[in-house]
Amino acid sequence: MIAAKPQKKIILAIETSCDETAASVLSLSHDKQWPNTTTLSSIVKSQIQLHSKFGGVVPEAAARAHVKNILPVTQKALSTAHCSLPTIDYIAVTVGPGLIPSLIVGAEFAKALSLATGKPLIPVNHMLGHLYSPLGQLSNIKSQSSNVFPMISLIVSGGHTMLVLMKNIRDYQVLGETVDDAAGEAFDKVAKLLKLPYPGGPEVNKLAMKARHPVEFPRPMINAKNYNFSFSGLKTAVLYHLRDHPQTPTAEICAGFQDAAVDVLATKTLRAVKEYKAKSVSLSGGVAANQMLRNSLRLKTKDFGLNFFVPPSNLCTDNAEMMGIAAAFMLHNGYKPKNYKTIKADPNLSL
Repeated sequence: MIAAKPQKKIILAIETSCDETAASVLSLSHDKQWPNTTTLSSIVKSQIQLHSKFGGVVPEAAARAHVKNILPVTQKALSTAHCSLPTIDYIAVTVGPGLIPSLIVGAEFAKALSLATGKPLIPVNHMLGHLYSPLGQLSNIKSQSSNVFPMISLIVSGGHTMLVLMKNIRDYQVLGETVDDAAGEAFDKVAKLLKLPYPGGPEVNKLAMKARHPVEFPRPMINAKNYNFSFSGLKTAVLYHLRDHPQTPTAEICAGFQDAAVDVLATKTLRAVKEYKAKSVSLSGGVAANQMLRNSLRLKTKDFGLNFFVPPSNLCTDNAEMMGIAAAFMLHNGYKPKNYKTIKADPNLSL
């Protein structure tokens, strides 16, 4: 007897946690081990030009831009996927963490769609999107899942830096977080000190690649007997170096700062691998687009004989596709969609 093919469901995902208005449509089918997703569209409307003159995101301005962009972005995602609202099975939306004015726009828009269409609504944690984003496009991972977990997941973004132990696709535990500045936040603040264009992280990485003699900066908490991070002191060390050595080439400072940050992130990740006997490492979040960090972890995990999973660059920065992937895993893990009336934005939502 031939087994019936898994029935496909369609997810419309919406993301407005910070300064990117995004919508994505994904097709979902299940098997016993893994949710299989196919991205039908992924639309992102950036606000970089809006915020560049301020050197950072202005929450109220971001929210106004979301209000303007969210309907046309969603319509474009649907039309690109050759779908319409009646053909959607689920609506997923980021409800936190993030900037509360931005989150409210997305959450209320999704709630209105749910009310108007009767489609079930799935509230998604933004960090869960980052956590699952390296796994969503690995179609062959289900056949080797026994060789994938335990997994150590490093999530590095503008607002968060954390190490997560994934025992399987359902069971995860936060091992450590940043105690002050997140890694991405530190990159942007250092870029601002160096008067580099916004967003600063990619500019720091670009200049660092040109350096010959990187400045030696401290590695905060690299030897601490925990998995927490601290980047505020590293940023301050850059500030003091600029004060005391103003003639140092900008590229040498960028390289030294980046070397220190990547060293701390990679060292703590590999230490967790050893302690928890992990078989894999995953990297995600906006800073996961940093080539030095990607290459460092790729080489180190290869030396240890580990799997290394990292999403393509377009899934590192904020996007709705990863929120749809997270919703797919939530459904696969038994999540039951809630009534739209019970859902609200939470800027401090924890993983």
